[in-house]
Amino acid sequence: MLRLTKLTDYGILLMTHMAASGKQLFTAAELAEHTRIPMPTVSKILQMLLHEHLLSSTRGARGGYQLTRQASEINVRDVINVFEGSIALTECNIEGSTCDQHDVCSTSNNWKRINVAVAQALEGISLADMNEQSFVPIFRLQRGIAIEEMH
Repeated sequence: MLRLTKLTDYGILLMTHMAASGKQLFTAAELAEHTRIPMPTVSKILQMLLHEHLLSSTRGARGGYQLTRQASEINVRDVINVFEGSIALTECNIEGSTCDQHDVCSTSNNWKRINVAVAQALEGISLADMNEQSFVPIFRLQRGIAIEEMH
């Protein structure tokens, strides 16, 4: 089963909450309150997002965290990469990996294509898209032909 960790899920939730609000700065406490994610977890996630430059912070009484770019310029893959690392559905898609079956595998090229398609689909979904209730992702081949529309 392919599944994102809770930290990744919560990271996307925090980022989309920040993107949806008209506010610029958010404290960890108010993010924890609005999302109902425990404060220690919120703090950990914010530090990870800060480290990867998806958030910036301002210290002081009127300080807090903010997105470093517009919500339309931050995609879901950016956030996933913070918590999960690069997208790699199979061992042969991990950079620098050595697979024992590499010389005899008949599926590695297709897995690489699938991995690219998943990565491109996630890149095509921004935080702004995640906040639209009527958003319908359309996945496209590299040639620009729609291959699947999700409802």
